[in-house]
Amino acid sequence: MTLLQAEEKVLTWPFARTEWGTPPPILAQLRQAPPCAVIIPAGAASERRAWLVTRYPDVRQALMDPRLSADELLPGAPVRIQVPQEERPSSFLRMDDPEHGRLRGMIASQFTARRVRQLVPAVQRRTDDLLDAFVAGPCPADLHDAFSRKLPTLVIASLLGVPDEDSAFFVEKTRVTLSQDDPEVSFAAYREMTDYLGQLAARKAKEPQDDLMSQLAVNNLAVGDITMDELVGIARLVLVAGHETTTNQIALNILSLLLDPGLRAQVLADDGRLLPEYIEEAMRYWSISQDGIVRLVTEDLVLGEVQMRAGDAVVISIPAANHDPTVFPEPNRIDVTRSPRDHLQWGNGPHYCQGAPLARLEMVIALRTLFARLPGLRLATDDVPSLFRRGTVFHGVENLPVAW
Repeated sequence: MTLLQAEEKVLTWPFARTEWGTPPPILAQLRQAPPCAVIIPAGAASERRAWLVTRYPDVRQALMDPRLSADELLPGAPVRIQVPQEERPSSFLRMDDPEHGRLRGMIASQFTARRVRQLVPAVQRRTDDLLDAFVAGPCPADLHDAFSRKLPTLVIASLLGVPDEDSAFFVEKTRVTLSQDDPEVSFAAYREMTDYLGQLAARKAKEPQDDLMSQLAVNNLAVGDITMDELVGIARLVLVAGHETTTNQIALNILSLLLDPGLRAQVLADDGRLLPEYIEEAMRYWSISQDGIVRLVTEDLVLGEVQMRAGDAVVISIPAANHDPTVFPEPNRIDVTRSPRDHLQWGNGPHYCQGAPLARLEMVIALRTLFARLPGLRLATDDVPSLFRRGTVFHGVENLPVAW
């Protein structure tokens, strides 16, 4: 079967999550069959048909197969996160090797396990300061606005060399860029973010400090290994990926524990001994990178029993794979006794999340400190469905009202 012949199962992608924020139920049905055809709506690119890959083995293969290109500059490349056409590529995330590996390698030293361990005191200090301010304020209050949204933003901004006072600017510009509700509004926010980072990079080149943007300016830009546009693209990717995903995952991790007292007691026992396992399992369960991974077939191949041709578009569904019951029994519940490290929320292959060690550190410190400091923490609303974001590239919450 070819993509043009797949007439009977043409659905419009992306799909909506449930009222309670869990992955779209239709994915369970689609997982029973080989990849099917879906329509990617028009936006930065024209409407087009694509293969939707849902089964765990197929998704894992698709993430690693070099015949599926992430390069958004290729003719016919599918688009999900829409940025102005003239400003592509948006980052090395949407490139293939060797360019992808060249740019990714320039920041590898900032995300090693050793480097991340050195950040423990700084992350703990940020956490303590935010919670000090939170408990000194009114009760009930929005924990997401005061804590889970701010912590990753401040950490990644400090790593890059962005002043703390500008972090709120990036939260808002990222939110608008990734909302994708109105392409022109998203493009404007994207350009504002890009312009700011370009100006900051120029200052770092003249007056370098002890941060990632200065390192790139001195070690790479100054010797011609990288262009200013590439430097800004790296900074933008690190900033957006470093706070948007971790922000939403921390909030959802907290929410899950507030909704299930038994799970909370289990996870927090023995000074949070099971926190690392819980974090991985909660990432699998929520699968916040819900529909942003698209690829272009560059060479004919068979994937999931389907013949795909060069020029076909492919949508890779992480939530579907992470809820595949053949790999994760009873996938629709959080089970910290399973070994969830085979989940694909961090990605797989050459595009595996470079910031995973830092994100894990932030989540462990945030949860351990929060629940030790506020053992009586509870939700301050009965309307849980209203908390979730809708129609965004990354799943999360709009707010998290709590009392203590």
